[in-house]
Amino acid sequence: MSFLTRNHNQTAVYWGTPATDKFGSRTFADPVELSVRWEDRNDKFIDAGGREDVSRAFVFLGQDIDLGGFLFLGSLSDIDSSTDETKPENVDNSFEVKAFVKTPNLKATNFERKAIL
Repeated sequence: MSFLTRNHNQTAVYWGTPATDKFGSRTFADPVELSVRWEDRNDKFIDAGGREDVSRAFVFLGQDIDLGGFLFLGSLSDIDSSTDETKPENVDNSFEVKAFVKTPNLKATNFERKAIL
């Protein structure tokens, strides 16, 4: 386990691979659980479109994720079973990934990955 990932002691649910269907609705891959470190933070940042925004959280991860995907702090069992799990927009306290930063370590053998929500 890398020093970059050893403190990922929290669980988050991730809905990735966002796509727009022919009716204009967004679809996502099935939700999966990831090990993360979640920090609730309100910091200014520049999103992928070059606009200034204010974050809800910074989430440190061990893998790449998609812009436009959604993250929820908790496990799949924490999601209300009456909620349509294929629609992360319907899950309370799930947030869209607005920026993703991937920084290599000094030897470029591993990466720090950070999602900004």
